Amino acid sequence: MTTSQTTTGTPANSQLGTLMMIGWSGAHPEDGHDVPFLLSYSLGDGKDGPEAGSEAMGRMLGHAGLLVGGELQDASRTPSLPLTLIVEAGQAVLTMPVFTAQCPVPPEWLAAADHRKQVYGMFATRPWPEARPGGPVSEDMLRAFAGDEGVIRSSAHCLIPVRTLRGSAAS
Repeated sequence: MTTSQTTTGTPANSQLGTLMMIGWSGAHPEDGHDVPFLLSYSLGDGKDGPEAGSEAMGRMLGHAGLLVGGELQDASRTPSLPLTLIVEAGQAVLTMPVFTAQCPVPPEWLAAADHRKQVYGMFATRPWPEARPGGPVSEDMLRAFAGDEGVIRSSAHCLIPVRTLRGSAAS
């Protein structure tokens, strides 16, 4: 698991509040190899409160072509999805039309991303105010939020190809 880093957004999206991203990895039950995950979420501190922020996050994801509450999308098979993930020097940088997020990722996450050549992205519409910048996020806290059935159902899920600064898939 990594620490969270804030993202940047446009002033027009002030309802979103502070956007965050956190990465972790875990063994896939079918093959035992680690899967790298990225979770993007809002702190719910936007100008009109958490509920408006949740709605704004859903709209933003919809405008990006992500299906909130829908099936798992594969960005490598849907080139119209405006997602770019660069992994370099121990950092994951995710770019979408409205925001760019960066977070440090541990060696096991990097190894999983290199092995899989893709990352499982989860974009939560439900705010997570407890996971603040610079604050600790324990495995139990992460499991409680990312594993919550309501959070899972109200999120967009997407496999995102891994790229490097050299412009190709991670090798």
